[in-house]
Amino acid sequence: MITKPDILHIRQYLRLYLVMGSVNCTRPPEEVLTSAIAGGITLFQFREKGVGALTGQAYYQLGERLQQICKTHQIPFIVNDDIELAIALDADGIHVGQDDAPAEGIRARLGYNKMIGVSAHNVTEARQAIQDGADYLGIGPIYPTISKADAQAVQGTSTITALKNYHIDIPVVGIGGIHAHNAEPIFTAGADGIAVISAIAGQDNVEQATQQLNTLTRRLMIN
Repeated sequence: MITKPDILHIRQYLRLYLVMGSVNCTRPPEEVLTSAIAGGITLFQFREKGVGALTGQAYYQLGERLQQICKTHQIPFIVNDDIELAIALDADGIHVGQDDAPAEGIRARLGYNKMIGVSAHNVTEARQAIQDGADYLGIGPIYPTISKADAQAVQGTSTITALKNYHIDIPVVGIGGIHAHNAEPIFTAGADGIAVISAIAGQDNVEQATQQLNTLTRRLMIN
């Protein structure tokens, strides 16, 4: 388990954020995660959703195995939506959507030393998430995506820009259809990082694809 970082370190963790479950992989997810870590991801979210997703004990055991890989390499391990799993695994945090419990209630159950990310699609949702105690915001979908069947309407970088114009200073990560050739506008708009699924997990050479994104995001953060 990684102790909850301060806001500066959360920004650094968000730079290259892999979101993945078994349904997103063409190889065993343990292999994909190991290769992605070797390539330079900075944060990992276990998201086991979609057609063919694991359930029950198999779901728990996969989360446990992926968490151990993250622990070995000191990569924070975040669980998507499932607070019971996050508690059972003593995960480093959780990421929730607008249809899930507010961050304030999650914090009371999960603990005050955990990271809580909240998806937001506009300034109103972002402000509410911050009021509820979110540590960072996931903004999207930035571009069209096939990785999430329940994705909201594509919004580009407009919400990220709006958040910066309203001087909302909580760390922000862009998500949705992002890859190496369209990531730059997200950083230009003011995001602290990108969250990707298929741009890493769906690639033939996961480590190489991750290295490319790692090099790119490092450059964009500096600029």
